[in-house]
Amino acid sequence: MSGAPRVRSMNVADSDARPVLGPTGNKTGSLVTRKPVSKPLRKVEKSPEVANGEKKTPSSPVAPSPPKLQSASVPSILRRHEFLHSNLSLNASCSSDASSDSVYSRASTGRIIRTSSTTSRRKRSISRPEKVAPDSVSDSSSESIQTKRRCAWVTPNTDPCYAAFHDEEWGVPVHDDKKLFEFLVLSGALAELPWPVILSKRHIFREVFADFDPVAVSKLNEKKITTPGGTAISLLSELKLRAIIENARQICKVIDEFGSFNNYIWSFVNHKPIISKFRYPRQVPVKTPKADVISKDLVRRGFRSVGPTVIYSFMQVAGITNDHLINCFRYQECIDATAAIEDEGSKAKAEEKKTEDIINLELGKAIDELNVSEGVALQV
Repeated sequence: MSGAPRVRSMNVADSDARPVLGPTGNKTGSLVTRKPVSKPLRKVEKSPEVANGEKKTPSSPVAPSPPKLQSASVPSILRRHEFLHSNLSLNASCSSDASSDSVYSRASTGRIIRTSSTTSRRKRSISRPEKVAPDSVSDSSSESIQTKRRCAWVTPNTDPCYAAFHDEEWGVPVHDDKKLFEFLVLSGALAELPWPVILSKRHIFREVFADFDPVAVSKLNEKKITTPGGTAISLLSELKLRAIIENARQICKVIDEFGSFNNYIWSFVNHKPIISKFRYPRQVPVKTPKADVISKDLVRRGFRSVGPTVIYSFMQVAGITNDHLINCFRYQECIDATAAIEDEGSKAKAEEKKTEDIINLELGKAIDELNVSEGVALQV
């Protein structure tokens, strides 16, 4: 029988309409497209913001079509399904890109944080030494080194007592007999002890040898001085101690002959110090011909332990020779000290001459008056 053609429902949600899509890959298109989107989201998902964004994106294309679509044609349904499928794949790719971008952004931010933390640590490690050594201290120390340039053998590591000895005494002309005798003894002690040790025990030397008074030392008992366990024997050997006592006796004889040990010892250089003008330490000698001449004369007079090397060390200390390097600040100061001493000496000589002239004038007057009085008496 013929009848009115039956109109089949073309609803999208109807299961009978799905075979019209053709390929088997489209039978469960919506479910298949949702699964790959949800799986990578679970693996890559790390922050709630990205997860919320990914959940919202697939909800829009899966929204159910309005009921007006029931009367739509088959081609329109096919086009709509293809459009939905392309949107889902696009959303999935976008979500995966977004998730990968979020991962990379986190990794990059993590790297930035690490680098910033490492740079901050480096800054802290660099800033620590600045707290330990302030700039003011380093500047002051460098300025002091630049303002006071010493001889090359005086370094920042040099013993303070030796540095002070260099800055205050070494090379200054000495004209006192006790001081000259002290430097002669200390120069002889260099054969057994270095300068820093000698200077650290200088007060003991002065106690043992009566402040280096030649007359008092010449009267010391040699047996007492050289007794084992005594203070003197702890300083130097017995041979050196006996030589010091004998040299004190010979100095007393020199004083009787020349008026002072100062006049005798300075007569070898015409009472003026020798200015060496050395630029480098290697130029400073151990002994000189002048030291050899003085040594021989002392030995001839009965002095002991007074070789050329000892005598040259004595000349350096007593200022008989100025062996400061020319770039040392003490070089010019010692020259100025010599000039000052010469000025004082010339003034003293001028005063002596003046007093002598006055005395001679007074004597002349007295003699004239005496002669006049005698003449008057004879006339009477």
